[in-house]
Amino acid sequence: MGTNTGSSTGPKTVHLAVYDTLADWETGHTTAWLARAGYTVRTVGPVAGEPVTTIGGLRIVPDLGLADLRPEDSALLILPGADAYDEGDALAPFTARAAAFLDAGVPVAAICGATAGLAKEGLLDDRPHTSAVSFYLDATGYQGGEHYVDADAVTSEGVDGTGALVTAGPTEPVAFAREVFAVLGAYEGKRDAWYRLFHDSDPAAFAELNS
Repeated sequence: MGTNTGSSTGPKTVHLAVYDTLADWETGHTTAWLARAGYTVRTVGPVAGEPVTTIGGLRIVPDLGLADLRPEDSALLILPGADAYDEGDALAPFTARAAAFLDAGVPVAAICGATAGLAKEGLLDDRPHTSAVSFYLDATGYQGGEHYVDADAVTSEGVDGTGALVTAGPTEPVAFAREVFAVLGAYEGKRDAWYRLFHDSDPAAFAELNS
C-alpha cells in the first residue's frame, strides 16, 4: 500500500497530543495514513522530553511540550481519548490549546474522552459534534446538547475564520480517520475505498485504493 495522495498546500506537520492514560487504539489509523500521505506527525506532551504512558503501557517521549505548540506551525491538532479526561482537569491545558487552534483557523480532531474535554471548554456548545453517547457529554454540564449528532464521526466545518472540528466516539477510529483525511484533503478520490477496506473489510476496496 504505497498510495500517497496528500494535500500539497499549507503546513505538512500534524500534531498528536500525548499524555498519561492515552487510548492507544484511537488514532493509529489516522497518524499512520497521514504519514503515508506525506505528513510529518509530531507528538506533543505536557512537557517536552518527559515520557508519558498509554493505557496499553507504551512509553512515549514527546517531541515537544504543549507550551511550544503554535497553531501557525500545524496543519491539525489531534486529541486522543484518555482516562485522565474523566478524572479531573489535568488535561484542560490541551483543550485550551485546541480552542486557540480553532480560533486561528487550524483544524482540531478529538475522539472519545477528548470530546468531553472540549465540552468542558465550551467548544461544543455551538457546533455539530458526536462522542461515545450523548449522556456522556451531558455529564460535563455543557450547553451543546442540541447540537449532538448520533453518528460515527462528525465534522463541523469552520465558519468566520475558525478551524474545522472533527469528533468521534471510542469505537470509531476508522471513521475518525476518514473525517480527518477529508479535512486535510488527503486521499482525494480514495477515501471511500480506504474506509470500505478498513471498516467493512471489503476486498474490492484494496484494488481501488492502490489503483
